[in-house]
Amino acid sequence: MKNIYGIYGASGFGREVLPLVRKQALKDGSFSEEVFFIDDDPGNLGTLNKHKVISFETFMALDCEERYLTIAIANSQIRKKLTDKCSQSGIKFLNVRAENVVQLDEVSIEEGFILSPFVTLTSNIQIGKSFHANIYSYVAHDCVIGDYVTFAPAVKCNGNIKIEDHVYIGTGAIIKQGKPNKPLIIGKGAVIGAGAVVTKNVPAGMTVFGNPAVELTKENLKRRR
Repeated sequence: MKNIYGIYGASGFGREVLPLVRKQALKDGSFSEEVFFIDDDPGNLGTLNKHKVISFETFMALDCEERYLTIAIANSQIRKKLTDKCSQSGIKFLNVRAENVVQLDEVSIEEGFILSPFVTLTSNIQIGKSFHANIYSYVAHDCVIGDYVTFAPAVKCNGNIKIEDHVYIGTGAIIKQGKPNKPLIIGKGAVIGAGAVVTKNVPAGMTVFGNPAVELTKENLKRRR
């Protein structure tokens, strides 16, 4: 009896993750036909990139030895909700890592991560559960990253940064380096806009944009135009 593998989320990111999961399944002795997309929208069921798109209930009903799953959904609140559901169902979480990911010294990362091609993690880094790092992103030395944090492509997270839970960082954003005794802090649930250059702490729940990054308000939008 074979293991089966699921990618929760049949979106663009799910399709990008598919080859990584398929390669991992093949290494474990399974076949590509045993890799499935999982989607909760009945209108999305069918076939995508030559792989079946099935419901969670169908995935759970398949005959197998073990079920492995990764959640390829950027929205961290949805990701947590699905993580909790899958944990309660006894599913094992995949740690997805492209072969060309660079990881140096003393890096601790909890389960459920997705590290896309060309991601770099340098040294002395702590990362929580269900971390997503899209292509060409990097995390430099002495960073602490919470749970359910999402990096869009090409995020540059420099050294001595603390990123709290459920933070989303947009494509090409740059986080200025903090100090050993005074890390730059991005608060829980904050959103960093694409291309933003963050030079100071971002409070919890705030959305920032621009260079240097400021809070997303009507007044600040007018000033930047």
